[in-house]
Amino acid sequence: MTSTRRTATIVGLLFLIQTIAFIIAEQLFTGILKRPDYLTGISADANALTVGALLAFVSGVAVVSIAILMFPLLKQTSEPLALGYVGERVIELVLQIFFYMAAPLLIVTVGAGLRDGTVSSAVSQSLGPVLKAAHDVGIVVLYLVTSVGGTVFAFLLYRSRLVPRSLAVLGLIGYAVLLIGCVLNLFGVTDVTQGAGLLAVLPGGLFELILPIVLLVKGFSDPAPRAAAAAGIGAIPEPA
Repeated sequence: MTSTRRTATIVGLLFLIQTIAFIIAEQLFTGILKRPDYLTGISADANALTVGALLAFVSGVAVVSIAILMFPLLKQTSEPLALGYVGERVIELVLQIFFYMAAPLLIVTVGAGLRDGTVSSAVSQSLGPVLKAAHDVGIVVLYLVTSVGGTVFAFLLYRSRLVPRSLAVLGLIGYAVLLIGCVLNLFGVTDVTQGAGLLAVLPGGLFELILPIVLLVKGFSDPAPRAAAAAGIGAIPEPA
């Protein structure tokens, strides 16, 4: 019980760290990329891009750490799905490294080339929109992968009764909405990064805010009733 409570606390903290780090990193990047001809003044933004890249890496590591810590608990419900969840989170980390670390470093390199004359202004004018478009596509792909992994995670939480089932259902709905939003985004119907398209992110974001609070305050549900329910012993009341 002590070990399980410790796991719940660490996972709750990691969820909050992951969310905060990613939001700050995304705000830093989009604030720079939205500026016209941002590459010409990128030297002044080098520190911001570096901080954003580091925060994105922290976010990705936190996501993988959550999956690894949850694996011993989730595998009791379905080991293949629990392994798949860990694998999906590793893919998410790789995507964050590519889009939020490699891309910013490339931007800084191009900006330095513009400053010292090794890169022409014509290259800046053509490459700037390409790098911005890569970021816009990257976040949609990242959301798409997150929605798949999150759905698996919420399903395992629902089946295992580690958290109240109503909370797990919120996760299932939230990630399904995000998945649909990402698919519509790929077809140009909406944009999940701005305007009304942000509604697709809201339910999943709410789940990722409530879940860590529940884990920090209450921990996981008592494993004894869950084990009895799985064995069919007695009438186990349904969690709220």
